[in-house]
Order: sequence, then C-alpha cells, then structure tokens
Amino acid sequence: MAIVDQTKANYILSILKGLEYGSVVITVHDGTITQIDKTEKTRFALKKSTSKDNAKNK
Repeated sequence: MAIVDQTKANYILSILKGLEYGSVVITVHDGTITQIDKTEKTRFALKKSTSKDNAKNK
C-alpha cells in the first residue's frame, strides 16, 4: 500500500467535510492518486399538493 501525500489527504478531507449529498471519486494509477472528482447534489424539499390546490389551479 502506498503512502498518501498529506496535501492530497487534506484536500479529500476538505471535500468530504463540505459535502452534504453527492460523491467523491478518487482515481489511482500505479498506486498514486491522479484525479479526484466531486459530484454534488442539491436537494429541494418537495411541496406536496392537496386536492384543494389542484382544484384552484384548474
């Protein structure tokens, strides 16, 4: 197992601390981290409509 560069480890930890929903993909080639991808999701609360709301909109 290769030793991870402290700079890269700190970068990964900072991404994880700021991520609420999403994923982090770490690409490794020959035992070395070569790429880090972050995909962040933003979630919005769903407002459930009632039958009264539907009747008003028609």
